Amino acid sequence: MPAAGSKGAPKNPGQLKDDTSSSRDEKQVVLRALSSPPFKDYRVWWSLSDSKYAGTAMIIKKKFEPKKVSFNLDRTSSKHEPDGRVIIAEFESFLLLNTYAPNNGWKEEENSFQRRRKWDKRMLEFVQQVDKPLIWCGDLNVSHEEIDVSHPDFFSSAKLNGYIPPNKEDCGQPGFTLSERRRFGNILSQGKLVDAYRYLHKEKDMDCGFSWSGHPIGKYRGKRMRIDYFLVSEKLKDQIVSCDIHGRGIELEGFYGSDHCPVSLELSEEVEAPKPKSSN
Repeated sequence: MPAAGSKGAPKNPGQLKDDTSSSRDEKQVVLRALSSPPFKDYRVWWSLSDSKYAGTAMIIKKKFEPKKVSFNLDRTSSKHEPDGRVIIAEFESFLLLNTYAPNNGWKEEENSFQRRRKWDKRMLEFVQQVDKPLIWCGDLNVSHEEIDVSHPDFFSSAKLNGYIPPNKEDCGQPGFTLSERRRFGNILSQGKLVDAYRYLHKEKDMDCGFSWSGHPIGKYRGKRMRIDYFLVSEKLKDQIVSCDIHGRGIELEGFYGSDHCPVSLELSEEVEAPKPKSSN
């Protein structure tokens, strides 16, 4: 859903657009769903873009009210990130971060490479500065390792209309270029973060190990990537119970009409440190 606001007017990224008949109809569909079980027991926060291509939402059970919700990587700012790409919920003992990372794009000339590099730099700074254990989820638009794509050679050599970027590290499918993957690895390392799915699932799963799938018709049929994640601070890794991808197969079972499927994480309650044994 786009952000509220008529054409040419300032937008409100925290509200759903409803100034046209089609947007009002769409809004009513969404609000009816959110007022029905099980969602009626949840509260939703929006950070929306001016158009439908971007935006995020966070839905939290009402009994787990966060201390603060912000919409900018600068947590002191009251503004939303451009395109509604960030929601941060602060709880007593952890931060929950939801992001929609910008796509790297195919061409340096379109400034998409620069936009993604800037985003990754800001994410690196954010994870290095957090003052609580972090749970970070969302479409991060990167597949970290070859195990995270169905066909590594296909994605490594992918081109748009034959175009080859001048820097070899920027070549290939957006989300699987060497430069993106290396920056992502650095974010994990410097932020002391654990990829929850890969922590539990060490082997490649060609059936249900990918969260994004290409168009079911054409050269991208059956070509899949894992670009949606749950990352957790290292101090939370022993609390990871499960992390699962809920879509499977090239027929896109569990994708519900999208090119992405749901990913879930379950954490146990805090693990108590073993008490030291007393010596006589």
